Amino acid sequence: MRHWLLTNTTYGTWLPGNERGSVTSVRDRRPGDPDVVSRIEHDRPSEPWEEHLPGIQRSSTALLKCPPILLSQAKAELLLPQFQETAAHRNWELHAVAIMSSHFHMVVTVSGDPDPKRVLTDFKAYGSRILNRTYEKPLSKTWWTMRGSTRKLATLTARSAAIHYVLYKQPNPLIVWSAEHGRLI
Repeated sequence: MRHWLLTNTTYGTWLPGNERGSVTSVRDRRPGDPDVVSRIEHDRPSEPWEEHLPGIQRSSTALLKCPPILLSQAKAELLLPQFQETAAHRNWELHAVAIMSSHFHMVVTVSGDPDPKRVLTDFKAYGSRILNRTYEKPLSKTWWTMRGSTRKLATLTARSAAIHYVLYKQPNPLIVWSAEHGRLI
C-alpha cells in the first residue's frame, strides 16, 4: 500500500516566477555555485524552488490561452463526488479532500505501487470530464496545470499529518471532506 498527498493547481493560477515561489524546469547557476558545466534544475526533489522572477512570470502570463481558471463553489461540489467515484472505481482509499478556488489537495492510499503521476492524472481527467459536461470547456482546453505534486507519505504518521494538513490548514476552502467523518467538515 502506498499513501500519497496529491496536489494540483487550476490552469494559470501559479505560473513560473510567481511571487510565492515556483517549481520549474528552469536551469541556472546561483551565486556561489561551483564553476561546473551542469546547472541546477528546480523541478527535482530537494532542489530549491525559484524565488519571484517577474520577467518569467510576465512571459508565462503572456503565453496563457485564457485567463486563469478559478473554481466556484458549484464546481467544487461537482468535483468532490467525482473524486470519490474515481477512487472507488480504482479501489483506492480516499482519506481527505480540500478544494480551493485555485487548487485541490487530497490524501489517497493505493494498492501496489502505481506511478503516482498516473493516480493524479486519473483524478484530474475524471474531474475535467464532469466539469466539461456541466460547463463550457475552457479556452485553454484544460482545467488544470500540466503537472501537480505527488508527495509520498512513507508512514502512517506522515499520512495522518497530511490528512490534518488537508482538513485544517487550507485557507478559504470551498469544500473540505473527510472519510473518517464520512461527510463535509
